Amino acid sequence: MTGFFQTLLTPDREDEPERAEVAKAANLLQIGEFQLLQLAYFRWHGEEMADEESNQVFRAYMLHSRVPAWARHYARRILELAARDLLDDGDPAYHRYDCDYYKAEPLGKRRLTLAVASIAFVVAGGLVLGHFAAPHVAGLFPPLIDNESEAPPGLPGAADLRGS
Repeated sequence: MTGFFQTLLTPDREDEPERAEVAKAANLLQIGEFQLLQLAYFRWHGEEMADEESNQVFRAYMLHSRVPAWARHYARRILELAARDLLDDGDPAYHRYDCDYYKAEPLGKRRLTLAVASIAFVVAGGLVLGHFAAPHVAGLFPPLIDNESEAPPGLPGAADLRGS
């Protein structure tokens, strides 16, 4: 019972030194211990852990505190990288089993190009549409009168405003 209270007071404390290495490596990578075991298995064997084997590894690790040699090797490698300050805990390779891990890539140039192209398309389209929409108007300002003969006196004609 004292072990239970000691664990509550200091949750990082681990009686088994091999499990402590795995726990410390998992904490450095900000992943769970079982995820670290999955990564270690994949690194050592070059394939994903089968369901039955994952159940056996999990049971041996959690209930009997048995750490496989490949997991110890992987954890020590992570601890060594951290000691030499070469560990990148944000590397997606360490988070391949995280469902909610997503690191957004900066898309500044692409978004800027898309925004400028969209604005240019809208402006150019408006100019072209405006040019062909009402070619024979008497003036440039409302009310747009289709015929110069209907224009009230004193209103300059479209030809006068264009300079021809």
